[in-house]
Amino acid sequence: MDIYHGWCDLKPGVKDTRFADAFARYMSHLKREGKVESYRLTRRKLGLGPSHLAEFHFMIETRDMAQLDDAFSFVATRAGEIEGEHHGVNSLVQNVTFALYRDFPDEVRKRGEEKF
Repeated sequence: MDIYHGWCDLKPGVKDTRFADAFARYMSHLKREGKVESYRLTRRKLGLGPSHLAEFHFMIETRDMAQLDDAFSFVATRAGEIEGEHHGVNSLVQNVTFALYRDFPDEVRKRGEEKF
């Protein structure tokens, strides 16, 4: 599994539930289309967390890089319903940071032949 992480803050005046609902609509659409396997939205609790990371954290799981690339290509059309849902999330957030992680060790990993 590849896990696409994102951290963001809300723009001033944006209600937290408005963002959560918009995010759920956007991700549900991607999941229905088979572009992602699962997703999760979390929020910093009690102000605990590194200062360089934003208040909200989301995780989007894909089977592999091919599925993630397919999701990016689908959204990159900037057309139809997905564009509205994409805008519906992006227009509410600021200070966005992304990272990409994978399950480890990889399923294809062989042991004993490594050079480093």
